[in-house]
Amino acid sequence: MSEEIDLSQSFKAYDVRGIVGQSLNAEAVEAIGAAFVDILGLSGDTVLVGGDMRPSSAEFSEAFARGATYRGANVVMLGQISTDELYFASGQLDAAGVVFTASHNPAQYNGIKMSKAGALPISSDTGLFEIRDLAQQYLDEGLPVSGDAPQGSVARRDVLADYSGYLRSLVDLSAIRPLKIVVDAGNGMGGLTTPAVLGDAVLPGLPLDIVPLYFELDGTFPNHPANPLEPENLRDLQAAVLEHGADLGLAFDGDADRCFVIDERGLPLSPSAITALVAVREIARVQAAGEASPVVIHNLITSKAVPEFVTRAGGTPVMTRVGHSFIKAEMATQGAVFGGEHSAHYYFRDFYNADTGMLAAMHVLAALGGQELPLSQLGAEYEPYVATGEINSEVQDKAGATARVVAHFEGQPVEIFTMDGTTIAAADGSWWINLRPSNTEPYLRFNGEGASAEVIEPIRDAVLAIVRQEQPTD
Repeated sequence: MSEEIDLSQSFKAYDVRGIVGQSLNAEAVEAIGAAFVDILGLSGDTVLVGGDMRPSSAEFSEAFARGATYRGANVVMLGQISTDELYFASGQLDAAGVVFTASHNPAQYNGIKMSKAGALPISSDTGLFEIRDLAQQYLDEGLPVSGDAPQGSVARRDVLADYSGYLRSLVDLSAIRPLKIVVDAGNGMGGLTTPAVLGDAVLPGLPLDIVPLYFELDGTFPNHPANPLEPENLRDLQAAVLEHGADLGLAFDGDADRCFVIDERGLPLSPSAITALVAVREIARVQAAGEASPVVIHNLITSKAVPEFVTRAGGTPVMTRVGHSFIKAEMATQGAVFGGEHSAHYYFRDFYNADTGMLAAMHVLAALGGQELPLSQLGAEYEPYVATGEINSEVQDKAGATARVVAHFEGQPVEIFTMDGTTIAAADGSWWINLRPSNTEPYLRFNGEGASAEVIEPIRDAVLAIVRQEQPTD
């Protein structure tokens, strides 16, 4: 029994994330495994369990398996896996599962991403908090006596070869022109999946000369944090692309479900450009199979170039709020072929509506290797506008700051809507901005885009000045 761990500290809206030994330990994970089986009614069913390269992931996987088998589930241990390997296995084997990972967080963190059978996501709306509450009860009071109910079994399975073969069946890279690519795995799981999918570690080689950076699996992240969203974590990759004269660079986050792309000049391609590029390819593929007007999902702060490209290609763009649970739900509801987010999460119908950075990277390689232009020219087509990137301001009264910005634009030819935060867009389509309050931090997040830097930068500066102005206190 334990009264030291409060699971409400580590259970978030979409997954579990905590500091090892403080908000998450093996005893808590065992209780979570038992609650996972009980809440989802998985006694007698298969439950998949894997983990990333963090020092605690193997111990936590075993602890979860103990709790799950105690409550009657038959656990299949997948060993070290990326998050999208779990989604693949959950979809392919039609089984619920978990992967222990804290994605891009520092080494002292670990967490759990959970999936129902068929790679269906589990969030606070679909059972995650019920699992939390029952696990807390088990942690505080002890696991219930199992009685005569048989305990489940434990088996082991390696899904890397099946995962790699499945991805290669979706995008054929065998006939592209030879490409030199630098891949920065950040000591994360991309160091395992890249040689298997893109190299010759598991399957026959492809026309790819891979220059590896930090492929050693090391959850202490000795080289740099495995968070490619931060520009400083891309510097080694950018330098290596230039040093080796590579055609492009790829950077994966810690659990390898997100991928960032660098062109041959060492400059990043925005996730919006990748979304548009992949969307056009996926639309063409399913149209060739007879599907009319396929749906593509994008969140509201991707570039407006995304819906424009989707429409021009004959698809139907559908906008959602930010967040993977919204994207995945909309993917299923709409039967969408593809979905993309500004944060470099890419979702595929053929991948059980789940996100996989590796499959997005393969589409980029196929597009680049199927013609002669360098990636900078190919990518420029998909980035016709100038984006500000996300800028955070620490603001206590986020609603008040937003109201001041709205008042500033009163009487001007703009449109305002409030799907996720507040979006203000020029009536002539020349610019848009979005202000979204963080749910967990005292930040107001600003994103914007314009027809040119000259258009968007003065608006950006004016809005940030309004947001950050000191307000009198009573």
